[in-house]
Amino acid sequence: MRPGLSIGHTGHLQWTVAAQHTIHLGQQYAAAGRASAVVFSTPNMILLMERAAKEALRPFLDDDEESVGTSVNIQHLAATPIGAEVRAEAKVTALTDRAIDFDVVAFDALEPIGRGTHRRAVVRLEKMRQRLEEKIAKLPQGILHPMNLNPNRGPLPPLRNLAISAAGPLLAVTLNRPEQRNSISRELTDDFWTLIHFLAGHPEIRVVTVTGAGRAFCAGSDIKGLRGLDMAAATELSHRHARMWLAIEQLPQVFIAKVNGPALGGGCVAAYSCDFRIAATSATFGMPEVLLGWPPGYGLAQLTALVGKARALELCLTGATISARQAHDYGLVHRVVPGNQLDRATEELVKTLLATPAAALRATKQVLHLDEPAQAKVAYLNDTAAYIDCLKTADAQEGIAAFTEKRRPKFQGT
Repeated sequence: MRPGLSIGHTGHLQWTVAAQHTIHLGQQYAAAGRASAVVFSTPNMILLMERAAKEALRPFLDDDEESVGTSVNIQHLAATPIGAEVRAEAKVTALTDRAIDFDVVAFDALEPIGRGTHRRAVVRLEKMRQRLEEKIAKLPQGILHPMNLNPNRGPLPPLRNLAISAAGPLLAVTLNRPEQRNSISRELTDDFWTLIHFLAGHPEIRVVTVTGAGRAFCAGSDIKGLRGLDMAAATELSHRHARMWLAIEQLPQVFIAKVNGPALGGGCVAAYSCDFRIAATSATFGMPEVLLGWPPGYGLAQLTALVGKARALELCLTGATISARQAHDYGLVHRVVPGNQLDRATEELVKTLLATPAAALRATKQVLHLDEPAQAKVAYLNDTAAYIDCLKTADAQEGIAAFTEKRRPKFQGT
């Protein structure tokens, strides 16, 4: 810890009581006209006070430290309605090694609403990460693994499945499997993860464009590569893909998908995971997994956030392919241009982005992505579980075989 923390130091935090902070007491009786009340919940009042203590410690933590709550003893003194302003104070009362005790109190505009004591411990993040990974390794599947990008501050290693072109603060990435319509193989996945670690260590690169070699942007996962893959390996690969596209949100660069052709399944996810999407009029988009015998293994929460539930249901339940114009109407694409103007339109956007202050651009991207519900970031665990369940079925195996043999599948329909 940094020096300067002393007994009596106080942290403050203020909230407006919103719907997510409340509990509806007597909700089951409201329809019958009996008394009920929507009030600031006790768990959220405790969270407010704990966060005030966390704010008190923040200036004194080293870069590799964080504070975590270890005990809390709170009295809830009074009810507060939705929409009210509430504030908390946390005053340091004792310092013992790496443990700090607080007196905490919460108020609304009229009176104290909560009071008690709280202890926080200062922990080393690397040690916590190691212990967590040890525990995760012993737990069953379905546990969310931490996404550590491990920045590579050195040069970018050679990549076989990605073509890279660098020009100062701009990096152009081309998915480079044109004969396979740039489908996402295990080798391409390895290359993209290598690129992610490199970008995490090179914030001087400010904008990244992503496109596909040949006539396709990306035809999705390498279906032929699924044949003979055991379910544990298929699960791990699906999680790697989901985390790969989610990692784009954590990187300091702004990503532009330059969609030059079909973007299907995982390729559609790749496109809408970027911060901007510019499409040629000839580009197409779709989530056709259901036509092969399984649901999408990742990306559904992000798709629904972009196009809404009705459009997401339409795309995923029918497997329909839509035009770039339709994708624009759905909110999936920012701009559609003739194919011969795709490079120019992308260059114009790059120029606009590079004209903004670098720190402001990075911070704005970060806060916009952080503003999304945390559940959307882990929804792929459920997506993959449903995908793997279906991948075990005879229909899914028939879908893989039909795709590989370039024929129509003959599903059992059960």
